[in-house]
Amino acid sequence: MRKKMLRLVKRPFIRNVLIMGGGSAAGQIITVLMSPIITRLYGPEAYGQMGIFISFCFLVIPAAALTFPSAIVLATNDSEATGLARISVKVSIGVALFSAAVLFLFSDLIARVFHLEQIISLFYLIPFVILFSGYLQILEQWLIRKEQFLLTARVEVVQAMALQGSRVGVGFFYPTSFILIVSWSLGLAFKSALLHLFSHLSGPHRLSFSAETGVSLKGIAKKYKDFPLFRAPQLLLYSLSETLPLLLLASFFGPASAGFYSIGRTVLNVPANLINKAIGDVFYQRFTVAAKNNENLSSLLIKASLALGAVGIIPFGTIMLAGPEVFVWVFGEQWVVGGEYGRWIALWLFFVLMAKPSTVALPVLAAQGFYLVYTVLMVLVWIGGLSIGAYVFDSEQITIAIFGVSGALMNLVLMILTMFISKRFERNESS
Repeated sequence: MRKKMLRLVKRPFIRNVLIMGGGSAAGQIITVLMSPIITRLYGPEAYGQMGIFISFCFLVIPAAALTFPSAIVLATNDSEATGLARISVKVSIGVALFSAAVLFLFSDLIARVFHLEQIISLFYLIPFVILFSGYLQILEQWLIRKEQFLLTARVEVVQAMALQGSRVGVGFFYPTSFILIVSWSLGLAFKSALLHLFSHLSGPHRLSFSAETGVSLKGIAKKYKDFPLFRAPQLLLYSLSETLPLLLLASFFGPASAGFYSIGRTVLNVPANLINKAIGDVFYQRFTVAAKNNENLSSLLIKASLALGAVGIIPFGTIMLAGPEVFVWVFGEQWVVGGEYGRWIALWLFFVLMAKPSTVALPVLAAQGFYLVYTVLMVLVWIGGLSIGAYVFDSEQITIAIFGVSGALMNLVLMILTMFISKRFERNESS
């Protein structure tokens, strides 16, 4: 048995998953250990305001560079990958400037609708967050291409220590949403700076923007045009769908209600991010190689999805069964409502976790057009369900329940459809 385990660990895919999982686990453990202190310092309203701010950022962050960084792993050679990095930087700057203009015109209106008058000045951090996020995506995808998973894992740990430590230290004296928002924004900048520094110290694996690509940037952008045309709109719509509950709760029921949702997402994102980061990045690289080598892709997808379900059932199942009790014990009496929210969020995120291999595989399967259509349908389903919960029932609990159940069902449908797409891809490749 010991020899079998050693052989298993020596496999590149398993070893890389363990490296990424170890770094993510260490970072998430730091977050978990600090959370009971942080939640007792700040409270639901501060968390709600931070959650709304982050939601606005995540409406843009996934497409900050129009998803060109995601193509870096798929690039034919390093010259082409470097060209994609250059394109991504230019696009990120343009998106950041556009966001600044939108905020200049509509920040007052946004603050009134979502009851954020206290933090209106912090909206102007969003363009800088977009810039840092765009560069962070470039570095992360480049390091995935180079299989530098250990470097990324180390940065995860350092960034978690700096972010959570600063929140605790400052929170004893100034526990406001201002600290939560500024620390989160600076955390992205700090992570980008660390990856930049460590990647340049890694010698032959560093990203050099001065290297000659041998191909025009226009030609590279045309070759990978399906990313901005399909992947970027899909991610924007998906981000919108994920932030809908929080924004709706803030608009109808106030920042405290949004805070309960935010803490539920924060807690349940710990196992989700831990597993997603480890599996998602490594599986993307592994699935890309498997597609090039004409391996059995549908079998690979099924095994990965079932494995993630087996891993996720314990943390998510625990919250589904005993969410309120867990939240009160860990975070304090004032967070019991967050535990009720957590039950439905856990149901949704469990199926999101199982569907992670499918979402990662779709760009490799040249099915980004399908994913865009699917996301449009998912957004429409969620808008309809959330509207019924808020307008018809006027209930926070029912609104979250509808969101959780519909999200779980939509991800189940996505997994099934992706299996059919992978089989069709295999037939086309073999013929």
